Amino acid sequence: MFLVDNLPPLRADETVVALGIEGSANKVGVGIVRYDGEYAILSNPRETYVTPPGSGFRPRETTARHHQRRVAPLIARCLADAGVRGEDVDCVCYTRGSGARARARVDAGPATSAPAQARLWRVPLVPVNHCVAHIEMGRVATAASDPVVLYVSGGNTQVLAYSGDRYRIFGETVDIAVGNCLDRFARAVGLSNDPSPGLNVERAAARGRALVPLPYGVKGMDVSFSGLLTHAEARARRRPSPGAATAEDLCFSLQETIFAMLVEVTERAMAHCGRKDVLLVGGVGCNARLQAMMADMARGRGGACCKMDQRYCIDNGAMIAQAGIFAYQHGARTPLAACDCTQRFRTDDVRAIWRKGTDR
Repeated sequence: MFLVDNLPPLRADETVVALGIEGSANKVGVGIVRYDGEYAILSNPRETYVTPPGSGFRPRETTARHHQRRVAPLIARCLADAGVRGEDVDCVCYTRGSGARARARVDAGPATSAPAQARLWRVPLVPVNHCVAHIEMGRVATAASDPVVLYVSGGNTQVLAYSGDRYRIFGETVDIAVGNCLDRFARAVGLSNDPSPGLNVERAAARGRALVPLPYGVKGMDVSFSGLLTHAEARARRRPSPGAATAEDLCFSLQETIFAMLVEVTERAMAHCGRKDVLLVGGVGCNARLQAMMADMARGRGGACCKMDQRYCIDNGAMIAQAGIFAYQHGARTPLAACDCTQRFRTDDVRAIWRKGTDR
C-alpha cells in the first residue's frame, strides 16, 4: 500500500473526509476522499464544456456559465454517490491556481462555491495548487514513491522531481503547452471537440502511416511547440492537393515528434536525479502512445512508467481533495475572506510539507 511520507498519525477511530472542487479549465468536478489509515475515493463526478468543432473554450464567458450552472448539482451528486452528509465533511478544498485565467475560476465556482460550502458546514477551507494535485493523485493512484514527474496538460508542460521540500521544475515549455498544441491542431484539421480534441488526435494518429518531418523543438531541458504547430498547420492547409499528407498522417507525425521531445527531456531529468521511474500526470498523460514510448524508455533504464487512465489524469475534484487532505493534516487553512484564485501559482511555489526527505 502507498503511504504518504510524513503525515501525523490518526487517533483511534479517527477518519478525515475532504471534499475537493476543481474548475480551472473546461471541466468542473467535485470529489470526496476519505482517509482512515488508507485513502479511498468515494465519489468523483465531473462535467466537461464541449465547444463546437473548430472553436476553443472561452474561460470568461461560456465556460464560466457552464461551470456556474453545474457545480452545485455536482456537489449534491457527489455527496449522494459517496453516501456522505455535509456534516461528515472535515474540510473543503479548492483549486487556487494555476489555470485558464483567474477571472474564469472566480466566476466558475470553486472560489465562490468552496467558501460557501465551508461556511455552511463550518469546516476549514484549504487552497490547493492544481499542478501539485495532479502529482499527488498520481503518486497515490500508482503507488509511485519518488519518481520523476512529467506533467502534460492543456495548460502545462513540466518535468519535475521532488527535492528540498518542493517539486522542482527541471524543464518546461517555453511557449504553449503540449495539450494546447494538440487541441489547436485538431481544430486545424477539423476534428471534433467531443469528447476532447486531444483524444480525437490520438485516434486519428492511430490510423496514420507516413511520418512527415516536423521541427524538433528541444532546447536543453525545455521544449517549444509553437513553431512545430505552425509548420504542421501549414502542411494541413495543403490538403487536398495531390501528394499532400493526410490528416491522419499529420496527427501521427505530430504525436511522434512531440512525444519524442518529451521522452528526451524526461530521460535527461531521470539521469540527473538518479531515478528510474517516471510518473505521467495531466490530461495528455492518458495518451496510450505517450505511455508506450515513456514505458520503453523507463524499461531501458531498469524502471517503470507509472500511468493512469482518464479518470485520474484528466482534471477532477478528487485530486484536489487528495492534495488538500495532505495539507489539511499539516494544518493548512485559509480564512474564508481570503479565498482567491490566481494564475501565478507555480508548482515550485508550494512547500510539500506532507513529504519528508529533503536531502535529494
